Amino acid sequence: MKKTTLLNPALSALVAQCGHFDEITLCDAGLPIPSHVERIDMALSPGVPDLVACIDAMLSELQLQSVTLATEIIEINPQVHQQILQRIEQEQARCGRQIEIRYISHEAFKQQSHRSRAIVRSGECTPYANVIFSCGVPF
Repeated sequence: MKKTTLLNPALSALVAQCGHFDEITLCDAGLPIPSHVERIDMALSPGVPDLVACIDAMLSELQLQSVTLATEIIEINPQVHQQILQRIEQEQARCGRQIEIRYISHEAFKQQSHRSRAIVRSGECTPYANVIFSCGVPF
């Protein structure tokens, strides 16, 4: 039995398979997911699990290099935006290194998500609640 927080076998395998600069998208229930990208669907019902719960689970095992957010989240969904920034700050303190935060338009975000190793769909039902994690190395 696993000892760490991340119990979902598909998510755990994804983290184990990623290399430096590989990208993983964590998204709300509405982000379009292309058929050529692996879909890991965590959604159970509206809001369950929320995006931040998925972020917390991923950060229990994943080393981050950078994150990408849609610019629109700043004004349209400031509560989730602040929760994401808070998690990134906590992760920076934990790992002792800076994690770059980039903002791009939502349209550019959708295009970039098509290059992800996988897209993890949460039950989040608030606008622009999406993040792309770029994997780092723990050394």
